[in-house]
Amino acid sequence: MDPLLVGILGIVLLLVFIATRFPIGIAMGLVGFLGILLIIGLQPAIGVAKAVPYELVGDWNLSAVPMFLLMGYFASAAGLTRGLFRAARIFLGHVPGGLASATVMASALFASASGSSVATAAAFSRIAVPEMLKAGYLPSLATASVASAGTLGSLIPPSVLLIIYGLITDLSIGALFVAAVIPGILSAIAYIVMITVRCKINPALAPRAQEAFTAEDRKEAIRDIWPLPLLIVGVLGGIFTGIFTATEAGAVGAFLAVVIAAARRQFNLRVAQKALFDTAVSTSAIFIIVVGAAIFSRFIALSTLPVWVTSSLDGYSFAAVIILICIVYLILGCFMESISIMLLTLPVLAPLLEGYDVNMIWFGVLVVKLLEIGLITPPLGLNVYVIRSSLGKSVALGTIFKGVTWFIICDVFVVACMIAFPVLTLWLPSLMK
Repeated sequence: MDPLLVGILGIVLLLVFIATRFPIGIAMGLVGFLGILLIIGLQPAIGVAKAVPYELVGDWNLSAVPMFLLMGYFASAAGLTRGLFRAARIFLGHVPGGLASATVMASALFASASGSSVATAAAFSRIAVPEMLKAGYLPSLATASVASAGTLGSLIPPSVLLIIYGLITDLSIGALFVAAVIPGILSAIAYIVMITVRCKINPALAPRAQEAFTAEDRKEAIRDIWPLPLLIVGVLGGIFTGIFTATEAGAVGAFLAVVIAAARRQFNLRVAQKALFDTAVSTSAIFIIVVGAAIFSRFIALSTLPVWVTSSLDGYSFAAVIILICIVYLILGCFMESISIMLLTLPVLAPLLEGYDVNMIWFGVLVVKLLEIGLITPPLGLNVYVIRSSLGKSVALGTIFKGVTWFIICDVFVVACMIAFPVLTLWLPSLMK
């Protein structure tokens, strides 16, 4: 059978599996195995199925995933994230839409510890949304600010998506982390500016807070949260200066989180057991997807599909190709989960981008930013459903999706800036030792 035809049929079969909610990791591995079998035979397919899991799971760099997850679980157990919203509210509560802006700032800091968009959205749906609704904020703004700010967990390092991207493309995870810092900060600033301007123009969106905070309140808030920024700066600073690698940084971060938790008298055997169990479960799920994607990637390479895509787009300008790729990611983000999208598309796109001499660190951060948007776009919008499940039926799903429209506009603006000015992404990595 023609390898190209097998490749196209394999993509179609995988999409059918995804549509029927078949586990994505198993689906990718199964389709990849069958595709290799049809192209070069049974024994090579068995060989790939045996070798790939061992090679991947034995890769030292992959240990960064459980280490950063463990850091996030220990930081949460230590209560480092508990006072974030209160502290942000004290410092931003007086500006228009202050509670929503405080949510964005607190989410950005929380994301630096958790590395997970869903975890960030779930945490602040229980903390911030009730406070905003009680203060008279429109439900669309209150819920959308949490759902959208939660997406920062995908971009702001440490990011599991960036770790997986780095492993697949054989790029420095530390460089990817550092490259994502400015786009992550720019995203948060764009959200805050948009919220402030909208609430200034239309005060009905978010009534001004009447609370008055003293200097002592501000000092107490800083005392409550200072270990978390210190932890994040220590981890990212160590990567930036070359003191340790990204993989080692995860272990250092997890250790420091344990030390801080113990110092705050919030570390015990039960906390350790829960953090280790949650880390093991999350890591196992990610590893299954990565192994399945690796087998699928071998199949796609053998099918000559990347060569066909590259030749089909030959002659198109770089700008046209990048815009087309952005559209594809935004459409896929409406229906699929982030890791799955990245692992499905990279085997096809990487050879194409090499022909245009694209900086893959810049492209990796751009991809993660695009995947961020998929977390709040209908009909899937995973973060939106997380908010809805936390709040029950008190806020309609359509209300949340209506609210996130403004945040999607901000995201599109940030994407445009990243494409027009690659230096936003590449400047910090160029300073690394």
